[in-house]
Amino acid sequence: MSDMDRSRAFLKDVKRLIIKVGTAVVTRNDGRLALGRLGALCEQIKELNSLGYEVILVTSGAVGLGRQRLRYRKLINSSFADLQKPQVEIDGKACAAVGQNSLMALYDTLFIQLDVTSAQLLVTDNDFRDKEFRKQLSETVTSLLSLKVVPILNENDAVSTRKAPYEDSSGIFWDNDSLSALLALELKADLLVLLSDVEGLYSGPPSDPNSKLIHTYIKEKHQCEITFGDKSRVGRGGMTAKVKAAVNAAYAGIPVVITSGYAPENIIKVLKGQRIGTLFHQDAHLLAPVNEVDARQMAVAARESSRRLQALSSQDRKKILLDVADALEANEKLISAENEADVAAAQLAGYEKPLVARLALKPGKIKSLANSIRVLANMEDPIGCLLKRTEIADGLILEKTSSPLGVLLIVFESRPDALVQIASLAIRSGNGLLLKGGKEAKRSNAILHKVITEAIPETVGGKLIGLVTTREEIPDLLKLDDVIDLVIPRGSNKLVSQIKSSTKIPVLGHADGICHVYLDKSAKMDVAKQIVFDVKLDYPAACNAMETLLVHKDLMHTSALNELIVDLRTEGVTLYGGPRASSELNIPEARSFHHEYSSLACTIEFVDDVYAAIDHIHKHGSAHTDCIIAEDQEVVEVFLRQVDSAAVFHNASTRFCDGARFGLGAEVGISTSRIHARGPVGVEGLLTTRWILKGSGQVVDGDKGVVYTHKDLPIES
Repeated sequence: MSDMDRSRAFLKDVKRLIIKVGTAVVTRNDGRLALGRLGALCEQIKELNSLGYEVILVTSGAVGLGRQRLRYRKLINSSFADLQKPQVEIDGKACAAVGQNSLMALYDTLFIQLDVTSAQLLVTDNDFRDKEFRKQLSETVTSLLSLKVVPILNENDAVSTRKAPYEDSSGIFWDNDSLSALLALELKADLLVLLSDVEGLYSGPPSDPNSKLIHTYIKEKHQCEITFGDKSRVGRGGMTAKVKAAVNAAYAGIPVVITSGYAPENIIKVLKGQRIGTLFHQDAHLLAPVNEVDARQMAVAARESSRRLQALSSQDRKKILLDVADALEANEKLISAENEADVAAAQLAGYEKPLVARLALKPGKIKSLANSIRVLANMEDPIGCLLKRTEIADGLILEKTSSPLGVLLIVFESRPDALVQIASLAIRSGNGLLLKGGKEAKRSNAILHKVITEAIPETVGGKLIGLVTTREEIPDLLKLDDVIDLVIPRGSNKLVSQIKSSTKIPVLGHADGICHVYLDKSAKMDVAKQIVFDVKLDYPAACNAMETLLVHKDLMHTSALNELIVDLRTEGVTLYGGPRASSELNIPEARSFHHEYSSLACTIEFVDDVYAAIDHIHKHGSAHTDCIIAEDQEVVEVFLRQVDSAAVFHNASTRFCDGARFGLGAEVGISTSRIHARGPVGVEGLLTTRWILKGSGQVVDGDKGVVYTHKDLPIES
């Protein structure tokens, strides 16, 4: 339950729940059953059943399914002449009778495959006017649940006294949404889940990019703000009916969540307390986060501030960076105190040493960061640089210029110094920025964010850089592909993979830092020793530290290699071997070559030659940074030319793969992707281009009067 949102902690006490699945979820656009979604639903109910939950299913879809089957039956039994006549709509009650039989048969088949027993209960509005019926219904359902049977309820539209299933909204209940709310009260459910074809309740039509998902519905706040879209394509009321049913149930004491029935694990996620869908609760005003800043509002504010930043002169933007550098140094004691509190808390919580090492701001770090910002400030202004000039036609000049990307979302773990680097790069490149750091650096990030944003003038606004404080906000931000332009995750393989699979926004970064050093037989061993020591000992937790040492087989039994191994052990490095090295050197075998230790440990393996080393790197590496130590220039050229990594070095430590060391001023991260930016990503990696066309009234007019010259022009300084 570690992912549980605090406002939904009450869900851990749920035992009996009602799941209502709508027609739009049960059927496809063509009216046929959505077998994949129904199968996933049944699998979730099976899992919940086995976990001890009492699950009651209320299902729609019978009328739609029956109509589709009867239309098909009518079609194949019609003559050509019959088809030329005006077609009369099929009676809804007949559709309900046919569809209910088919729908229940399918549920029964699916549940049998999962070793689950289901039971069908059909009810009508008039049934609930009878107290004895309501009592018997409750007893029957309780009996079924005690036997681990899943009751499946639906309105018996075939014999309902309504005029027609889709026309009459009178009575005790008027559709399956209101039926499920009524049943939640009658059967004393702990939770009602309404499955829809959208992710929850939005402030406007879900198709409108300005609409935002409402996580917690507060009647006093939202009932006047929401604009409903069209009703369901197949059901009776769509979202309007769901909200009405949810409000009635919630204010009678039954919590309700409206969420998507299209996502295969959403019911499980709801019960784990994850912040998905829309929650309705009688104490909603107490559960909603206080002073919550909406994710979209934060992103839009960052974009607006970035445009004001871009409108400043180059000197004014430079001054902001210099002011930030001064502010950091002026507040060094306060920053250090907050950082020390984070480090102490992390140690007390039992965090691993590599994480604690990345968390700590060592003495002199603030000064170093401030100096890096000053270097960045004094670099050539990257915004609006003229990259190319072309004469398209006489008097028609096309210019290609550099331009900020827009709004960046950076998610990073542990390292608070990353916040400073990223913020300074965003300011220099004219981008808006949203930052989400790890909870272990909460105090450090908060004080750094405060110091930096207070140094930004009001003409731009501190909202240029937003600090995301809870992990629950991340899923919302990852959906904002219309206002966030790039996501850069800095952290574990798990973090990067989760983000890549959860967003349509382009993602820039690397999942692993599995860096190799290849020690060729032509290497000078004194050079090799100092490089190997640096790549492993200088900062073992860094993503550019060595994780695997590949050694030419001819060095296997040499005293120089033996001395290097002894010295590494003396420095506290734990050695693991590949199949050859573990046998020859009598060391434990590594569990995997694709492993990032991030500590004083590494893998050693012997290879036949440089080509075998390259093959090993391509198979087990992460395309981050790889190095060859050698004097044979032919071997060196083969390695530098053929190793397909973001950075490839010769006789130099992989620790040099860093934005500041490359002279980029700072970096937002190191990218191993092959699109847009690769390697340490500095200011240039946060820019895109724009085309500026300057003319004097030219028109295309079918290209009749245009003589294209396409002549390159000199770039004027």
